[in-house]
Amino acid sequence: MTFLTFKTRFLAIALFLMASLSIHAQEPSMQALIGQSLSKIQQPTPEAVLNCVAELKRIDAMFPDSIQPKYLMAVQSLNFSVMNPRAPQTENMMAEAEQAISQMEKMKNADPSDLCTLRGFLYMVRIVQDPGKNGQRYYLDVMQNFEKALKLNPDNQLAQQLQQKFMEGMKQATGQ
Repeated sequence: MTFLTFKTRFLAIALFLMASLSIHAQEPSMQALIGQSLSKIQQPTPEAVLNCVAELKRIDAMFPDSIQPKYLMAVQSLNFSVMNPRAPQTENMMAEAEQAISQMEKMKNADPSDLCTLRGFLYMVRIVQDPGKNGQRYYLDVMQNFEKALKLNPDNQLAQQLQQKFMEGMKQATGQ
């Protein structure tokens, strides 16, 4: 009698494990979903970037404890904003980027170098939107955030690239 009970329980546990594994196998992984979203912006048209950001928001909703969807959503929102500073969607993209950065700042495993890079990028976009009004206002914030990001992680490629582009843009703006 105990052998039959043991056998029944063992069979029930085995079936439960197999069912949960097959259900889990059917769910696409976060990395696969992110890869699919980012692949759509090979040609970074405004519509493609907006769609990518929307998909990254859905991925973030599916994986709320993950930093990567928030980080990528902020980067793509800021990319859209810097390339389309006067588009009607830009302020919404800026607000979403700022919200994602704030959420990341509250997470324990967020990379401080990435956070500084994103903050610097956010201020950089503000300058691009209105150089006359925001240039003097945000110039130091941009520089300090990029410098801090690179001090925390000298290999942060996004910080390096953005700092370089910012310096080039400032040279052009001042005629040097």
